[in-house]
Amino acid sequence: MLTSPSRSIQRCATASIVGSVGDLGWTGEWRGVVAPGRDDGAVPRLPDGEPAPPTGELPAAALAGLPETSFGVYLHVPFCAVRCGYCDFNTYTLPELGPGASVDDFADTALRELDLATRVLGDAAPPVATVFVGGGTPTLLPPGDLVRLLDGVRTRFGLAEGAEVTTEANPDSVTPEGLATLAAGGFTRVSLGMQSAVPHVLRTLERTHDPARVGLAVAAARAAGLAVSLDLIYGTPGESLQDWRTSLEAALAHRPDHVSAYALVVEEGTRMAAQVRRGELPVPDGDDEADKYELADAVLSAAGYGWYEVSNWARTPADRCRHNEGYWRGDAWWGVGPGAHGHVGGVRWWNVKHPRAYAARLGTGESPAAAREVLTAEQRRDETVLLGVRLREGLALERLDPAGREAVAGLVAEGLLEGDAAVRDRRATLTLRGRLLADTVVRRLLGV
Repeated sequence: MLTSPSRSIQRCATASIVGSVGDLGWTGEWRGVVAPGRDDGAVPRLPDGEPAPPTGELPAAALAGLPETSFGVYLHVPFCAVRCGYCDFNTYTLPELGPGASVDDFADTALRELDLATRVLGDAAPPVATVFVGGGTPTLLPPGDLVRLLDGVRTRFGLAEGAEVTTEANPDSVTPEGLATLAAGGFTRVSLGMQSAVPHVLRTLERTHDPARVGLAVAAARAAGLAVSLDLIYGTPGESLQDWRTSLEAALAHRPDHVSAYALVVEEGTRMAAQVRRGELPVPDGDDEADKYELADAVLSAAGYGWYEVSNWARTPADRCRHNEGYWRGDAWWGVGPGAHGHVGGVRWWNVKHPRAYAARLGTGESPAAAREVLTAEQRRDETVLLGVRLREGLALERLDPAGREAVAGLVAEGLLEGDAAVRDRRATLTLRGRLLADTVVRRLLGV
Protein backbone atom coordinates (compact mmCIF):
# COMPACT_ATOMS: atom_id res chain seq x y z
CA MET A 1 0.00 0.00 0.00
CA LEU A 2 1.33 3.41 -0.93
CA THR A 3 1.79 5.53 2.17
CA SER A 4 2.79 9.14 2.49
CA PRO A 5 5.22 10.43 5.14
CA SER A 6 3.18 10.87 8.26
CA ARG A 7 2.89 13.72 10.72
CA SER A 8 2.63 11.05 13.40
CA ILE A 9 6.27 10.02 12.90
CA GLN A 10 7.78 13.26 14.11
CA ARG A 11 7.03 16.89 14.50
CA CYS A 12 9.70 19.50 15.17
CA ALA A 13 7.87 20.68 18.23
CA THR A 14 7.47 17.32 20.00
CA ALA A 15 9.79 14.99 21.76
CA SER A 16 7.77 11.81 21.91
CA ILE A 17 9.35 8.63 20.62
CA VAL A 18 7.90 5.75 22.57
CA GLY A 19 7.30 2.04 22.37
CA SER A 20 9.39 -0.69 20.86
CA VAL A 21 9.63 -1.35 17.15
CA GLY A 22 10.61 -4.98 17.40
CA ASP A 23 7.33 -5.92 15.74
CA LEU A 24 6.85 -2.56 14.00
CA GLY A 25 4.17 -1.79 16.52
CA TRP A 26 6.08 1.41 17.30
CA THR A 27 3.72 4.32 17.37
CA GLY A 28 6.01 7.19 16.49
CA GLU A 29 5.17 9.97 18.86
CA TRP A 30 2.49 9.34 21.45
CA ARG A 31 -0.09 12.10 21.50
CA GLY A 32 -3.16 11.20 23.55
CA VAL A 33 -5.91 13.62 24.47
CA VAL A 34 -7.39 14.44 27.84
CA ALA A 35 -10.55 16.51 27.64
CA PRO A 36 -9.96 20.15 28.62
CA GLY A 37 -10.92 20.72 32.21
CA ARG A 38 -10.53 17.16 33.45
CA ASP A 39 -9.11 17.17 36.94
CA ASP A 40 -8.63 13.46 37.64
CA GLY A 41 -5.23 13.16 35.97
CA ALA A 42 -6.52 10.33 33.79
CA VAL A 43 -4.15 9.34 31.04
CA PRO A 44 -5.92 7.29 28.35
CA ARG A 45 -3.72 5.54 25.81
CA LEU A 46 -0.55 5.75 27.86
CA PRO A 47 2.11 3.40 26.50
CA ASP A 48 2.95 0.32 28.49
CA GLY A 49 5.95 0.56 30.75
CA GLU A 50 7.38 -0.27 34.12
CA PRO A 51 6.85 1.98 37.15
CA ALA A 52 9.13 5.01 37.19
CA PRO A 53 10.93 5.67 40.49
CA PRO A 54 9.40 8.63 42.36
CA THR A 55 12.86 10.18 42.59
CA GLY A 56 13.22 10.11 38.79
CA GLU A 57 16.59 8.39 39.13
CA LEU A 58 18.09 6.65 36.10
CA PRO A 59 20.28 3.53 36.00
CA ALA A 60 24.02 4.22 36.19
CA ALA A 61 24.47 2.47 32.85
CA ALA A 62 22.14 4.97 31.17
CA LEU A 63 24.11 7.92 32.54
CA ALA A 64 27.51 6.49 31.63
CA GLY A 65 27.55 7.73 28.05
CA LEU A 66 25.76 11.03 28.62
CA PRO A 67 28.86 13.27 28.75
CA GLU A 68 29.74 12.23 25.18
CA THR A 69 26.19 12.60 23.85
CA SER A 70 24.45 15.60 22.34
CA PHE A 71 21.88 16.67 24.93
CA GLY A 72 18.63 18.54 24.31
CA VAL A 73 15.73 19.83 26.37
CA TYR A 74 12.12 19.76 25.21
CA LEU A 75 9.60 21.97 27.05
CA HIS A 76 5.94 21.11 26.52
CA VAL A 77 3.52 24.00 27.07
CA PRO A 78 0.07 22.38 27.05
CA PHE A 79 -2.17 25.42 26.54
CA CYS A 80 -4.07 26.41 23.39
CA ALA A 81 -6.64 29.12 22.72
CA VAL A 82 -8.81 26.55 20.87
CA ARG A 83 -8.41 22.88 20.03
CA CYS A 84 -8.19 22.24 16.29
CA GLY A 85 -10.44 19.45 15.06
CA TYR A 86 -7.60 17.25 13.81
CA CYS A 87 -5.36 17.63 16.88
CA ASP A 88 -4.81 14.90 19.46
CA PHE A 89 -1.80 16.48 21.16
CA ASN A 90 -1.83 16.79 24.95
CA THR A 91 -3.32 20.29 25.04
CA TYR A 92 -5.88 22.19 27.14
CA THR A 93 -7.99 25.22 26.29
CA LEU A 94 -8.66 26.29 29.86
CA PRO A 95 -6.02 28.81 31.02
CA GLU A 96 -6.75 28.02 34.69
CA LEU A 97 -6.60 24.36 35.68
CA GLY A 98 -5.88 24.73 39.37
CA PRO A 99 -2.90 25.64 41.59
CA GLY A 100 0.37 25.16 39.74
CA ALA A 101 -1.43 24.20 36.53
CA SER A 102 -2.49 27.57 35.15
CA VAL A 103 -0.87 29.67 32.45
CA ASP A 104 0.37 32.05 35.14
CA ASP A 105 1.92 29.25 37.25
CA PHE A 106 3.30 27.08 34.47
CA ALA A 107 6.84 28.46 34.26
CA ASP A 108 7.41 28.03 38.00
CA THR A 109 6.12 24.46 37.85
CA ALA A 110 8.31 23.55 34.87
CA LEU A 111 11.36 25.04 36.59
CA ARG A 112 10.78 22.55 39.42
CA GLU A 113 11.14 19.73 36.91
CA LEU A 114 14.40 21.26 35.67
CA ASP A 115 15.58 21.19 39.29
CA LEU A 116 14.70 17.50 39.37
CA ALA A 117 16.62 16.94 36.13
CA THR A 118 19.77 18.46 37.60
CA ARG A 119 19.52 16.16 40.62
CA VAL A 120 19.03 13.08 38.43
CA LEU A 121 21.68 13.83 35.82
CA GLY A 122 24.24 15.48 38.09
CA ASP A 123 27.66 16.12 36.60
CA ALA A 124 26.99 13.69 33.74
CA ALA A 125 24.93 16.22 31.77
CA PRO A 126 26.83 18.15 29.10
CA PRO A 127 25.81 21.71 28.13
CA VAL A 128 22.48 21.74 26.33
CA ALA A 129 22.89 21.80 22.54
CA THR A 130 19.24 22.38 21.60
CA VAL A 131 16.08 23.59 23.33
CA PHE A 132 12.65 23.24 21.78
CA VAL A 133 9.52 24.76 23.31
CA GLY A 134 6.45 23.09 21.85
CA GLY A 135 2.85 22.45 22.65
CA GLY A 136 0.12 23.43 22.55
CA THR A 137 0.84 27.03 21.76
CA PRO A 138 3.90 28.06 23.77
CA THR A 139 3.48 31.72 22.86
CA LEU A 140 0.29 31.85 24.90
CA LEU A 141 2.73 32.19 27.81
CA PRO A 142 4.08 35.71 28.32
CA PRO A 143 7.39 36.12 26.44
CA GLY A 144 9.07 36.84 29.78
CA ASP A 145 8.02 33.39 31.06
CA LEU A 146 9.48 31.70 27.98
CA VAL A 147 12.75 33.55 28.51
CA ARG A 148 12.65 32.57 32.19
CA LEU A 149 12.32 28.92 31.19
CA LEU A 150 15.31 29.25 28.87
CA ASP A 151 17.26 30.96 31.64
CA GLY A 152 16.34 27.99 33.83
CA VAL A 153 17.96 25.63 31.36
CA ARG A 154 20.99 27.90 31.02
CA THR A 155 21.64 28.28 34.75
CA ARG A 156 21.16 24.60 35.52
CA PHE A 157 22.99 22.97 32.63
CA GLY A 158 24.60 25.68 30.56
CA LEU A 159 24.05 26.17 26.85
CA ALA A 160 26.55 24.88 24.32
CA GLU A 161 28.17 27.44 22.05
CA GLY A 162 25.84 28.12 19.13
CA ALA A 163 22.91 26.36 20.83
CA GLU A 164 19.70 26.18 18.80
CA VAL A 165 16.68 27.48 20.76
CA THR A 166 13.27 27.21 19.10
CA THR A 167 9.72 27.99 20.06
CA GLU A 168 6.64 26.88 18.23
CA ALA A 169 4.00 29.56 17.62
CA ASN A 170 0.76 30.20 15.81
CA PRO A 171 0.80 33.12 13.37
CA ASP A 172 -1.80 34.94 15.49
CA SER A 173 -0.09 34.26 18.84
CA VAL A 174 2.98 36.45 18.34
CA THR A 175 3.69 40.18 18.28
CA PRO A 176 6.78 42.08 17.14
CA GLU A 177 7.47 43.08 20.74
CA GLY A 178 7.13 39.53 22.02
CA LEU A 179 9.41 38.10 19.35
CA ALA A 180 11.99 40.78 20.08
CA THR A 181 11.87 39.79 23.76
CA LEU A 182 12.43 36.15 22.86
CA ALA A 183 15.38 36.97 20.61
CA ALA A 184 16.97 39.20 23.25
CA GLY A 185 16.52 36.38 25.78
CA GLY A 186 18.41 33.83 23.68
CA PHE A 187 15.88 32.25 21.34
CA THR A 188 17.27 31.70 17.85
CA ARG A 189 14.37 30.23 15.90
CA VAL A 190 10.57 30.24 15.62
CA SER A 191 8.48 27.48 14.04
CA LEU A 192 5.18 28.89 12.79
CA GLY A 193 2.12 26.70 12.28
CA MET A 194 1.08 27.98 8.87
CA GLN A 195 -0.55 24.65 7.83
CA SER A 196 -2.22 26.08 4.69
CA ALA A 197 -2.68 29.32 2.78
CA VAL A 198 -6.17 28.36 1.56
CA PRO A 199 -9.08 29.62 3.69
CA HIS A 200 -11.40 26.65 3.17
CA VAL A 201 -8.60 24.23 4.12
CA LEU A 202 -7.88 26.21 7.29
CA ARG A 203 -11.59 26.12 8.14
CA THR A 204 -11.69 22.33 7.77
CA LEU A 205 -8.64 22.07 10.05
CA GLU A 206 -10.35 24.54 12.42
CA ARG A 207 -7.31 26.79 12.36
CA THR A 208 -8.20 30.30 13.50
CA HIS A 209 -5.58 32.49 11.86
CA ASP A 210 -6.00 34.62 8.75
CA PRO A 211 -3.48 33.52 6.08
CA ALA A 212 -2.28 37.13 5.91
CA ARG A 213 -1.04 36.79 9.49
CA VAL A 214 1.71 34.42 8.36
CA GLY A 215 3.56 37.10 6.44
CA LEU A 216 3.28 39.55 9.31
CA ALA A 217 4.61 36.96 11.78
CA VAL A 218 7.50 36.03 9.50
CA ALA A 219 8.43 39.69 9.00
CA ALA A 220 8.35 40.31 12.75
CA ALA A 221 10.51 37.25 13.42
CA ARG A 222 13.01 38.37 10.78
CA ALA A 223 13.13 41.87 12.24
CA ALA A 224 13.93 40.33 15.64
CA GLY A 225 16.78 38.30 14.13
CA LEU A 226 15.08 34.90 14.45
CA ALA A 227 15.33 32.08 11.93
CA VAL A 228 11.94 30.95 10.61
CA SER A 229 10.45 27.53 9.94
CA LEU A 230 6.98 27.03 8.47
CA ASP A 231 4.85 23.96 9.22
CA LEU A 232 2.47 22.77 6.51
CA ILE A 233 -0.13 19.98 6.41
CA TYR A 234 -1.32 18.28 3.23
CA GLY A 235 -4.15 15.85 2.60
CA THR A 236 -6.90 17.77 4.41
CA PRO A 237 -10.34 16.57 3.25
CA GLY A 238 -11.45 18.82 0.40
CA GLU A 239 -7.94 20.09 -0.40
CA SER A 240 -7.18 19.92 -4.13
CA LEU A 241 -3.74 19.51 -5.65
CA GLN A 242 -3.96 23.17 -6.74
CA ASP A 243 -4.83 24.19 -3.18
CA TRP A 244 -1.67 22.44 -2.01
CA ARG A 245 0.40 24.13 -4.69
CA THR A 246 -1.02 27.47 -3.56
CA SER A 247 0.08 26.77 0.01
CA LEU A 248 3.57 25.72 -1.05
CA GLU A 249 4.03 28.80 -3.21
CA ALA A 250 2.69 31.07 -0.47
CA ALA A 251 5.11 29.54 2.02
CA LEU A 252 8.04 30.04 -0.33
CA ALA A 253 7.03 33.65 -0.91
CA HIS A 254 7.91 34.24 2.77
CA ARG A 255 11.42 32.83 2.16
CA PRO A 256 11.57 30.68 5.29
CA ASP A 257 14.78 28.98 6.34
CA HIS A 258 13.05 25.66 6.85
CA VAL A 259 9.81 23.95 5.80
CA SER A 260 8.09 20.92 7.34
CA ALA A 261 5.31 19.23 5.38
CA TYR A 262 3.28 16.48 7.03
CA ALA A 263 0.48 14.28 5.75
CA LEU A 264 -2.70 14.72 7.73
CA VAL A 265 -3.45 11.75 9.98
CA VAL A 266 -7.04 11.44 11.18
CA GLU A 267 -6.50 10.36 14.78
CA GLU A 268 -9.11 8.49 16.78
CA GLY A 269 -10.78 10.60 19.42
CA THR A 270 -10.59 13.86 17.49
CA ARG A 271 -13.52 15.86 16.14
CA MET A 272 -12.25 15.26 12.62
CA ALA A 273 -12.34 11.50 13.16
CA ALA A 274 -15.98 11.81 14.22
CA GLN A 275 -16.74 13.91 11.14
CA VAL A 276 -15.13 11.29 8.89
CA ARG A 277 -16.98 8.49 10.67
CA ARG A 278 -20.31 10.30 10.13
CA GLY A 279 -19.53 10.87 6.46
CA GLU A 280 -19.31 14.64 6.83
CA LEU A 281 -15.72 14.62 5.59
CA PRO A 282 -14.09 12.18 3.17
CA VAL A 283 -11.35 9.84 4.33
CA PRO A 284 -7.91 11.17 3.27
CA ASP A 285 -6.67 9.25 0.25
CA GLY A 286 -3.18 7.72 0.29
CA ASP A 287 -2.59 8.18 -3.43
CA ASP A 288 -3.68 11.83 -3.20
CA GLU A 289 -1.25 12.37 -0.32
CA ALA A 290 1.54 10.71 -2.32
CA ASP A 291 0.86 13.06 -5.24
CA LYS A 292 1.02 16.01 -2.86
CA TYR A 293 4.26 14.81 -1.31
CA GLU A 294 5.83 14.53 -4.77
CA LEU A 295 4.60 18.04 -5.59
CA ALA A 296 6.05 19.38 -2.34
CA ASP A 297 9.44 17.85 -3.06
CA ALA A 298 9.45 19.19 -6.62
CA VAL A 299 8.38 22.72 -5.67
CA LEU A 300 10.68 22.98 -2.66
CA SER A 301 13.65 21.47 -4.48
CA ALA A 302 13.20 23.85 -7.41
CA ALA A 303 13.29 26.74 -4.92
CA GLY A 304 16.60 25.53 -3.50
CA TYR A 305 15.39 23.66 -0.39
CA GLY A 306 16.97 20.27 0.15
CA TRP A 307 15.20 17.44 1.94
CA TYR A 308 17.15 16.14 4.91
CA GLU A 309 14.44 14.01 6.51
CA VAL A 310 11.35 12.58 4.88
CA SER A 311 9.07 15.44 5.95
CA ASN A 312 11.59 18.27 6.30
CA TRP A 313 13.43 20.60 3.92
CA ALA A 314 16.02 23.28 4.68
CA ARG A 315 17.54 26.12 2.69
CA THR A 316 21.05 25.09 3.75
CA PRO A 317 22.46 22.34 6.01
CA ALA A 318 22.87 25.00 8.72
CA ASP A 319 19.09 25.61 8.62
CA ARG A 320 18.14 22.07 9.59
CA CYS A 321 16.26 21.58 12.84
CA ARG A 322 19.09 20.23 15.00
CA HIS A 323 16.71 19.42 17.83
CA ASN A 324 14.76 17.05 15.60
CA GLU A 325 17.97 15.54 14.30
CA GLY A 326 18.77 14.59 17.88
CA TYR A 327 15.59 12.50 18.03
CA TRP A 328 16.35 10.76 14.76
CA ARG A 329 19.91 9.98 15.88
CA GLY A 330 18.76 8.63 19.24
CA ASP A 331 20.55 11.34 21.26
CA ALA A 332 19.66 12.23 24.85
CA TRP A 333 16.99 14.72 25.86
CA TRP A 334 14.94 15.60 28.90
CA GLY A 335 11.26 16.28 28.28
CA VAL A 336 9.78 18.89 30.63
CA GLY A 337 6.03 19.36 31.01
CA PRO A 338 2.77 17.39 31.14
CA GLY A 339 2.95 14.34 28.88
CA ALA A 340 6.53 15.12 27.80
CA HIS A 341 8.92 12.27 27.07
CA GLY A 342 12.62 11.99 27.78
CA HIS A 343 15.39 9.62 26.73
CA VAL A 344 18.85 9.00 28.16
CA GLY A 345 21.04 6.02 27.35
CA GLY A 346 18.28 3.66 26.22
CA VAL A 347 15.89 4.57 29.06
CA ARG A 348 12.72 6.33 27.96
CA TRP A 349 10.12 7.81 30.29
CA TRP A 350 6.93 9.84 30.00
CA ASN A 351 5.27 12.28 32.34
CA VAL A 352 1.71 12.24 33.60
CA LYS A 353 -0.46 14.09 31.15
CA HIS A 354 -2.79 16.36 33.05
CA PRO A 355 -1.22 19.67 34.15
CA ARG A 356 -2.84 19.39 37.57
CA ALA A 357 -1.39 15.91 38.22
CA TYR A 358 1.96 17.12 36.88
CA ALA A 359 2.00 20.14 39.20
CA ALA A 360 0.87 18.08 42.19
CA ARG A 361 3.74 15.64 41.87
CA LEU A 362 6.36 18.32 41.52
CA GLY A 363 4.80 20.23 44.40
CA THR A 364 5.66 17.32 46.71
CA GLY A 365 9.15 16.88 45.28
CA GLU A 366 8.18 13.76 43.34
CA SER A 367 9.08 13.01 39.73
CA PRO A 368 6.17 13.59 37.31
CA ALA A 369 7.16 10.49 35.33
CA ALA A 370 4.20 8.13 34.90
CA ALA A 371 6.23 5.15 33.67
CA ARG A 372 9.33 4.23 31.73
CA GLU A 373 10.95 1.51 29.66
CA VAL A 374 14.49 0.26 29.38
CA LEU A 375 15.11 -0.62 25.75
CA THR A 376 16.82 -3.84 24.85
CA ALA A 377 19.75 -3.89 22.43
CA GLU A 378 17.41 -5.28 19.75
CA GLN A 379 14.86 -2.52 20.30
CA ARG A 380 17.55 0.16 20.08
CA ARG A 381 18.85 -1.36 16.86
CA ASP A 382 15.36 -1.45 15.38
CA GLU A 383 14.78 2.22 16.27
CA THR A 384 18.13 3.12 14.73
CA VAL A 385 16.94 1.58 11.45
CA LEU A 386 13.42 3.04 11.64
CA LEU A 387 14.60 6.59 12.27
CA GLY A 388 18.00 6.62 10.59
CA VAL A 389 16.77 5.49 7.21
CA ARG A 390 14.48 8.54 7.03
CA LEU A 391 17.47 10.89 6.92
CA ARG A 392 19.02 12.17 3.68
CA GLU A 393 22.38 10.75 4.72
CA GLY A 394 20.76 7.37 5.10
CA LEU A 395 21.88 4.52 7.31
CA ALA A 396 25.26 2.81 7.28
CA LEU A 397 24.79 -0.75 6.04
CA GLU A 398 26.95 -1.99 8.90
CA ARG A 399 24.10 -1.00 11.27
CA LEU A 400 21.90 -3.67 9.67
CA ASP A 401 21.86 -7.34 10.56
CA PRO A 402 22.73 -9.87 7.81
CA ALA A 403 19.10 -10.24 6.68
CA GLY A 404 18.78 -6.47 6.36
CA ARG A 405 21.95 -6.19 4.32
CA GLU A 406 20.71 -8.95 2.02
CA ALA A 407 17.51 -6.98 1.42
CA VAL A 408 19.39 -3.91 0.16
CA ALA A 409 20.02 -5.23 -3.36
CA GLY A 410 16.34 -5.94 -3.90
CA LEU A 411 15.36 -2.52 -2.60
CA VAL A 412 17.83 -0.89 -5.00
CA ALA A 413 16.44 -2.93 -7.89
CA GLU A 414 12.92 -1.77 -7.02
CA GLY A 415 14.01 1.86 -7.01
CA LEU A 416 13.47 2.35 -3.27
CA LEU A 417 17.13 2.84 -2.29
CA GLU A 418 19.83 4.75 -4.15
CA GLY A 419 22.17 2.34 -5.91
CA ASP A 420 25.26 4.55 -5.89
CA ALA A 421 24.92 5.24 -2.18
CA ALA A 422 24.57 1.55 -1.42
CA VAL A 423 27.60 0.52 -3.51
CA ARG A 424 29.95 3.49 -3.13
CA ASP A 425 29.06 4.80 0.34
CA ARG A 426 27.73 1.58 1.88
CA ARG A 427 24.62 3.42 3.04
CA ALA A 428 20.88 2.78 2.69
CA THR A 429 19.53 6.06 1.29
CA LEU A 430 15.93 6.52 0.21
CA THR A 431 14.97 7.54 -3.31
CA LEU A 432 11.90 9.69 -3.81
CA ARG A 433 9.87 6.52 -4.39
CA GLY A 434 11.48 5.07 -1.28
CA ARG A 435 10.35 8.05 0.77
CA LEU A 436 6.77 7.35 -0.30
CA LEU A 437 7.19 3.72 0.76
CA ALA A 438 9.41 4.28 3.79
CA ASP A 439 7.40 1.87 5.96
CA THR A 440 7.95 -0.89 3.40
CA VAL A 441 11.68 -0.17 3.26
CA VAL A 442 11.99 -0.28 7.05
CA ARG A 443 10.15 -3.58 7.26
CA ARG A 444 12.43 -5.15 4.65
CA LEU A 445 15.57 -3.82 6.32
CA LEU A 446 14.39 -5.24 9.65
CA GLY A 447 13.39 -8.53 8.09
CA VAL A 448 9.78 -8.17 9.18
